[in-house]
Amino acid sequence: MKAATYVETWDLDVFFEGGSGSEAFKKYLEELALDVPAFKDQAEHLKVPQSAADSVYLDKILEKFQGIAKRMRQAGAFVGCLQAQNTNDKHASILRGKITQLSSQFQNALAIFDQKLVKVEDTVWTELVNSETLAELKFALSERRGKAKNKLPIEQETIINAMSVDGYHAWGQLYDTLVSKVKIPFEEDGKMKELSVGQAANKFSSGDRSVRQSVFNEWEKAWGSQADLFAHTLNHLSGFRLNVYEKRGWDDVLSEPLEINRMKRETLDVMWKVISENKQPLVNYLKRKAELLGVEKLSWFDLDAPIGGSETKVSYQEGAEFILDQFSNFGEQLTSFTEKAFADRWIEAEDRPGKAPGGFCTSFTESDQSRIFMTFSGTPSNIATLAHELGHAFHQHAMAGVHPLNRNYAMNVAETASTFAEMIVADASVKKAKTEEERLALLEDKVQRSVALLMNIHGRFLFETSFYAERKKGIVSTEKLNTLMEDAQREAYCDSLGEYHPHFWASKLHFYITGVPFYNFPYTFGYLFSLGIYAKALEEGAAFEEKYIALLKDTGSMQVEDLAMKHLGVDLTKEDFWKKAVLLTVQDVEEFLEATK
Repeated sequence: MKAATYVETWDLDVFFEGGSGSEAFKKYLEELALDVPAFKDQAEHLKVPQSAADSVYLDKILEKFQGIAKRMRQAGAFVGCLQAQNTNDKHASILRGKITQLSSQFQNALAIFDQKLVKVEDTVWTELVNSETLAELKFALSERRGKAKNKLPIEQETIINAMSVDGYHAWGQLYDTLVSKVKIPFEEDGKMKELSVGQAANKFSSGDRSVRQSVFNEWEKAWGSQADLFAHTLNHLSGFRLNVYEKRGWDDVLSEPLEINRMKRETLDVMWKVISENKQPLVNYLKRKAELLGVEKLSWFDLDAPIGGSETKVSYQEGAEFILDQFSNFGEQLTSFTEKAFADRWIEAEDRPGKAPGGFCTSFTESDQSRIFMTFSGTPSNIATLAHELGHAFHQHAMAGVHPLNRNYAMNVAETASTFAEMIVADASVKKAKTEEERLALLEDKVQRSVALLMNIHGRFLFETSFYAERKKGIVSTEKLNTLMEDAQREAYCDSLGEYHPHFWASKLHFYITGVPFYNFPYTFGYLFSLGIYAKALEEGAAFEEKYIALLKDTGSMQVEDLAMKHLGVDLTKEDFWKKAVLLTVQDVEEFLEATK
């Protein structure tokens, strides 16, 4: 049976026809603008529950809460997609501002609601969350109440939310605007043209070192020419965050990201400790790659280079069919879901100017659909990215039968599902390679991923840690930011590179995301955590899919340490689990080193 033909552009009209000029979306926002103040009024008049009998009344307002939250997410996802597909869509930026304003108002209403939860006496609270009506939401509600207890009085939190619209979040939005203006000059076929940052980033996997070096030089120059603007943006965004932390009495900048990721500090510390102690195999790989490329030491722009100068290119159609073929070896549900995502045009993959850099998956919760964004140029890395984002989408799909308030899973476990899907495809790619040269290239792509997650991400974590320490003392200069970035990269890569990327702090969106601070370590956690899950999948075969889905369903209603103990029987605060996970990455490195003797 001939496979369906898959289109490289997504369908957003199924949600709101007409893009940023959609009349339907305009009405949607107008209705939200009425419903948010109405919810705030209900929250203000909500009586503090006095007994378990009040659980019914509480359940009704929770229903309104989740209804607005779903629509707010739907609106945000739609505008996010509009901005990504066309960075010059000015009306989409205006819509983003409206949604940010609405979101702030909604957060104010939720802060009022949360304060009502705080005022419930502890004995009454225990009765409430164990009642038949609310027992399913015990974790979610208790977590909300606990977070509210750690915040300022409602009047002050309301002011913070209001000021964040034109302060905190505005700096994050300014970054997006600045990035849309960055263009990378590139000569091709004797003609000069300007690449978007997304297109330029794909050139770092070129087999021609002169192309990589040329693009990197222009890349550094482009980010450097706007470095002062990016420095202002980063300083003021982080300054707002630090001021809020100070007012709340939070001394540790990691308090909030750890809380968001439902993770203990000891788990994070032991993970980085084990990684730092086991980087030598990765250093050996980097040395071997340098030999294969004929250079003394790799430069930053060589990290994603194909070995031997060869480039394996496939069409989007071929990439889609390969992913489907490999997913079919894991389970029926993942396969049928992925087929639907391709067939129904959930994916924006076209390689064209004007798109935002990077890739993401966003959830249209009211429609029970997702959308995936990337720029597909046919490299093995592109296929891995596509599989990664499909893993995110499957995670959201697996949560469909879960209560909406229990679907709010953290970033670290979100990265677990995506990385798991990526590994299915990466492993299969190596095993099904037609030639030794192809097998080696695909094996190296797997090792590159380990380097990215255990070294590059570590560098980002080290940079942010040192940056916040400096920022507490005052504004951090552009020159200092460059120094901090390069120092962090040297430490993370064990000083094994010949040239680094000092303006990486400017070029990486993750440092400017306001929704989740320290947008780095969850990737590494997810990668290593998924390795443990993948090992079980290999042991149990297709029968494991149901267990895997059960784990995904629990990701929004458990601390991550409890999740690991329940579904994997491991203690994440101990070194054993992390050592076994890192060892799995080392096996790939050893196989590569043996094959390239």
